[in-house]
Amino acid sequence: MRALIEKATNLPSVPKVMQELIASFNSNSVSGERIATLLSNDQAITAKVLRLANSAKYGGHRKVASVKEAVLVLGTDTLRTLVLSISLANSFKPLPGFDLTAYWHYSFKMASRSKYMAKLLKVDPETAYTCGLLHGIGEYLLHVVKPEIAVQIDKEVAMGNRRRETEIRHVGFDFTQSGAELARFWNFPEEIALAIEHQYTPVYGGKLDPYASLLMLSRYLLEHENDVKEERFELFPAKLAHALHLKLEDVYKHIAQMPDLDSDIADLLS
Repeated sequence: MRALIEKATNLPSVPKVMQELIASFNSNSVSGERIATLLSNDQAITAKVLRLANSAKYGGHRKVASVKEAVLVLGTDTLRTLVLSISLANSFKPLPGFDLTAYWHYSFKMASRSKYMAKLLKVDPETAYTCGLLHGIGEYLLHVVKPEIAVQIDKEVAMGNRRRETEIRHVGFDFTQSGAELARFWNFPEEIALAIEHQYTPVYGGKLDPYASLLMLSRYLLEHENDVKEERFELFPAKLAHALHLKLEDVYKHIAQMPDLDSDIADLLS
């Protein structure tokens, strides 16, 4: 997989602002002032950040006119994740046979739900958001390195075949493995790469991965959206909740109180 990634000539390029923000995950030392400096050379991202900072979801009634003010309104961690999200969405180019808009809609929904559920697991919400955002990058990567095979896989999945099993049958690996490798290639923290890799198997190596668990919970919230709205939790992964030492009544209450998490997706993609 690494060789495929390194040979790919049409992989999304990683903007300088994104490279430094990725590096800051490990040190957690990036300042609002540094983010403002990075953004000064990218007016398109700056404009989108300010538009989002002034939205009802983030800014409320306060008028945000600069990145420095956005730091005060959003906080450094949220601003960093927001910039990273916009940079990623801008970096991925349309590919034949790949619905990029649908891909990002689903990815942003996974990200917002992972962040919302992070409070229950007492883990970093911005890391959780990034895990959700990147959970499916392996699917995009397959369309980059093996476009004809990827289209065939999509056709088989549309007919009812399981995606991961179909990918392994055709190329020998699935999107969780290739996505994790791409995250490592881009120098994301290992905990994010492992969450992507184990999003269907959060128990590995004798431990339970909280971020991989969040991805599993977030997928449940999306795949059973109607049940969640009607507060029917028969298909909820209760065993996972117990393994995470969560009380089901607390989880169900938290889910039932979930607000509209998707109001800013159109702005992120515009």
